[in-house]
Amino acid sequence: MIRRRVIVSGHVQGVFFRETARRRALALGVAGWIRNDADGSVEAALEGAEDAVERLVEFCREGPRGALVEWVDVIAEEPEGLSGFDVR
Repeated sequence: MIRRRVIVSGHVQGVFFRETARRRALALGVAGWIRNDADGSVEAALEGAEDAVERLVEFCREGPRGALVEWVDVIAEEPEGLSGFDVR
């Protein structure tokens, strides 16, 4: 199990980024959360099998239709044992 914190900047709010990521996370078995930040970015904590988490990180690099991802920061963290996936 791995954990990645992902911060995505660009035109990423108001384009169903969080909901699309939640659906993909559930399909991949990834736990965690995703939220809009005040600076216009989207931040997520992703935990699960390495392959599944990396696939979700790759989605974050492109985003859903309508998003314009300009920059992505991926930070390795220690897993916390999260379950489920929340949109905050």
